[in-house]
Amino acid sequence: MNLSNYFWYFKSALTPRFCDEVIKYALEKKDTMAITGGYGRDRNLDKKPLDKEEVRNLKYKRDSDLVWLNDTWIYKEIHPFVHQANKNAGWNFNWDRSESCQFTKYKLNQYYDWHCDSWEETYDRPKTPFLHGKIRKLSMTCQLTDGSEYSGGELEFDFRQYSPQMRDEAQHLRKATEILPKGSIIVFPSFLWHRVKPITKGTRYSLVLWHLGYPFK
Repeated sequence: MNLSNYFWYFKSALTPRFCDEVIKYALEKKDTMAITGGYGRDRNLDKKPLDKEEVRNLKYKRDSDLVWLNDTWIYKEIHPFVHQANKNAGWNFNWDRSESCQFTKYKLNQYYDWHCDSWEETYDRPKTPFLHGKIRKLSMTCQLTDGSEYSGGELEFDFRQYSPQMRDEAQHLRKATEILPKGSIIVFPSFLWHRVKPITKGTRYSLVLWHLGYPFK
């Protein structure tokens, strides 16, 4: 798929008050270790915790903590930016639902290595109609912490469509410095390779959402 825009951003779009309310609300809830799709999209870590080997293997790829949120007041604030980005960037992807919001905490040395948010196979959940037969089409990251409050933790893209581990990174990296101010939002196609580099100081809070639709034709 040829894209004229790989991402679309809104600088300081969300108010500091909204960002602080989301942080406070999420921090009052129990967090969980972030896992990747290879360990099962629906794995309940309370019922089936990772063993030591799984934890060790997972942390080669990802190390962060998260809280899942499903609150109308959050979606209501954020959805207009998804629609606007989809139009402004010229993607015009058909999507109709969003997954749960992922409040993510990146503390000292935590990170998320190269990955894509979408899979080739669709969700197979006949009992959950809004997910069944769909894929992630648009991803969104909301910067809840100002970039001055932490070091490291850069969101980076590589726009080529094969595994970044197999390439010369220095020639093709694109740092999303546009979203460092608190309240900034970035929207991008879910099939793009991206990563969050390790935090070297402070804590980075973000809110991540994925927007679903039927597979591209």
